[in-house]
Amino acid sequence: MSRTGDIGLFKIYAESGVAAGVRRIEAATGEGALALVATAERELARIAALVKVAPEQAAARIEQVIEQSRALEKELSALKAKMAAGAGDALAGQAVDVSGAKVLAATLEGADANALREAVDKLRATLKSAAVVLASVSEGKVTLIAGVTPDLTGKVKAGELVNFVAGQIGGKGGGRPDMAQAGGTQPEHLPAALAAVTAWVAGKLA
Repeated sequence: MSRTGDIGLFKIYAESGVAAGVRRIEAATGEGALALVATAERELARIAALVKVAPEQAAARIEQVIEQSRALEKELSALKAKMAAGAGDALAGQAVDVSGAKVLAATLEGADANALREAVDKLRATLKSAAVVLASVSEGKVTLIAGVTPDLTGKVKAGELVNFVAGQIGGKGGGRPDMAQAGGTQPEHLPAALAAVTAWVAGKLA
């Protein structure tokens, strides 16, 4: 090669930082660059076919699909929260009386963190004076939400309560005295951990 013009087509395909103020640029030239462009055009055509638009409209269509997906996720989350709140009402009757307060520890299947939080809030309002722990399991991971009514937070703190449960299922968490969240990776220990909540709260209220 006797001059830079001999390089022909020049296609940058990667950029990275190698040191402070130093960037590395990787590129293909000549036939290698043509191959990269051809591959990119094939991929764009395939994407356009998947979203059923012309290649030049693919980016706009994908943005639209992403926005629709986000909207559906929000609707699903709201629906889960509504269902969990309804299920929480049904659980209220399972609360145990401990020194004049209600204690409830249970699992809500299919609920995400937001749905559990909604259900805990509803239960605190229903039970008036209570310590509540709700859990759900998804893909081998446990989500925990603990809620304590204001009259009990002097003795029973939601952060300590949720960590008491989380510590038995391979996790940890934290939060405010009235509301806290945790996670865990050992769902097989969850039933025993929830069963121990009543005695733990009783010890705090004694």
